[in-house]
Amino acid sequence: MTDWIAQLDLAKLLIFTLVLTRVSGLVMTAPIFGSTDVPMQIRALLAIALSVLILPSQWDAPVADPETNVQYAVVLAGELLIGLTLGLGITILFSGFQLAGQMIEQMGGMMLAEVFDPASGENVPLFSRFLYLTGLAVFLLIGGHRAVMAALLDTFSALPPGNGTVPLDMADTFVILVGQSFSLGVRAAAPVVTALLLSTLVMGLISRTLPQLNILAVGFGANALIAFGAVFFVLGAAVWVFQQQVDPTLSLLFESLEVSNPP
Repeated sequence: MTDWIAQLDLAKLLIFTLVLTRVSGLVMTAPIFGSTDVPMQIRALLAIALSVLILPSQWDAPVADPETNVQYAVVLAGELLIGLTLGLGITILFSGFQLAGQMIEQMGGMMLAEVFDPASGENVPLFSRFLYLTGLAVFLLIGGHRAVMAALLDTFSALPPGNGTVPLDMADTFVILVGQSFSLGVRAAAPVVTALLLSTLVMGLISRTLPQLNILAVGFGANALIAFGAVFFVLGAAVWVFQQQVDPTLSLLFESLEVSNPP
C-alpha cells in the first residue's frame, strides 16, 4: 500500500483535484446537471467522469505546489467559485420561469394547489413546477447544456487550474441577471395574468349586477378554468420568450467569466 502511494505523481493528482473541484461546482448548482432529483451518487459519478475527460487537456498546466493546507484550501475555493458562478447564473435564468408560474397561480387563486418539489425540498406552486420542467426541456432542445459545457472548457483556457478567481464585476453581473430573470417571468406570465384580471373584472361586474349570485363560489372555479385554458393557448409564446432570453443570459455570464461565447 505504501509503495502504491509513493508511486503517485502528486503534481498530476493536484491538477485532477483542481479540475474536479471546478466541475463539481457546476454539477452541484446547474439545473440540468445538479438537480436533486438525480441521486448524489450519479452526480458524483458525472463530476468524476467529466473531470477525467477534461484532465488530458490540462495535464501539462503549470500549477504552483501549495506549501500548506491553508493555501491548498484557498486554491480549491477559487476553483469551486468558478463552477458555482456558472451554475448559479443558469439557475437564476430558470427562476424567472418559476416566477411566472407563481404569478399565474396567485392571480388564479390556486396557491393551495401545491406539489412537493424534490429539487428544492419544499412545496411549490403547480404551474411553477410545470414551467420549470418545460424550461428544462427547451434548454436541452436548443443545446443549452452543450453551451454550458463549452463554457466550462473555455474557463480552463482563460483561467488555468490553480488560477481560479471570480471577476470583481461578477456582483454586477448577477444583479443584471436577476433583473433579466424578473423581466422574463413578467413577460411569460403577462398574457395569462391579463386574462385573469379581465375575468376578475367581469366577475366583479356580475356580482354588482346580480348580488344574489354567489360569485365567490363561482369565481374560484372560473378562474381556475381560465388559468388552465390561457396557459394552454399561450404556452408557445412563453417558451419563445424563454428561448429568446437564454442567449443574452449565457453571453453575459460567459463574458463575466472571460470566456468566449460558445456557438
